[in-house]
Amino acid sequence: MIYVGSHISSAKGYEAMGRQIRKLGGDTFAFFTRSPRGGRAKELNLPDMERFYSMARETGLGPVAAHASYTLNPCAAKEELRSFTKETMYDDLSRMEHIPGNYYNLHPGCHVGQGKERGIELAADVLNTIIRKGQHTTVLLETMAGKGSEMGGCFEELREILDRVRFPEKAGVCLDTCHVWDAGYDIVDKLDGVLAEFDRVIGLDRLKVVHVNDSKGERGCRKDRHARLGEGHIGREAFRRLVNHPALQGRPFILETPNDDAGWAEEIAFLKRSCELS
Repeated sequence: MIYVGSHISSAKGYEAMGRQIRKLGGDTFAFFTRSPRGGRAKELNLPDMERFYSMARETGLGPVAAHASYTLNPCAAKEELRSFTKETMYDDLSRMEHIPGNYYNLHPGCHVGQGKERGIELAADVLNTIIRKGQHTTVLLETMAGKGSEMGGCFEELREILDRVRFPEKAGVCLDTCHVWDAGYDIVDKLDGVLAEFDRVIGLDRLKVVHVNDSKGERGCRKDRHARLGEGHIGREAFRRLVNHPALQGRPFILETPNDDAGWAEEIAFLKRSCELS
């Protein structure tokens, strides 16, 4: 059993997001805590968050995943940019405490010429600043395509960051299918081997969320260009195997495909049907 959903606009609030994903046939979703391109977050609406939390428990809505803005860079060379990243992510996590038991997903960042070791050091420093003992939200590092100076293009880099986290029980990984494919991992013909490697390097117990995206690029292209399911180089048959893999059960599978509501509803139905027919 898995949870399936997509990204939802947070403009109308948490309860509206929950109702919207139900309308699309899903039972989990992802959302940006603020604009994906940065900016101030909306004022908290605590009654709305309480209504959402009650609805989620009553309807069996699975864990949801907030996503940090793309503009935040934990590995930035400039101290003021790292400080802004820490302050923003700390604020995001403070907000997430009002809907406990969910996830906060972030990109590890780009080392911008400082080197991977420095990037690992800086990313771990950010995590140790924003993660507090006893918090109810698990912070997830996303697997990346590895373009340019981007961190997280291989499992080993994520493991080295996680190894330095002070409260490791509150840190995990989000696996993005487009990103790992673009980074060179063959999830089409060697899915068992890729997951075995993930388990050996990081541990499957730390894989909390899966982003489900096809890729416009060939394996190893390191470009990070998402495609609708079946319209890229990964293909729908690979996604059928993915959602049924025993090592991935119980997790939220979240679509980030370039789609509209009708397209996401069809993809959600496809993934759920794939599980039912296995």
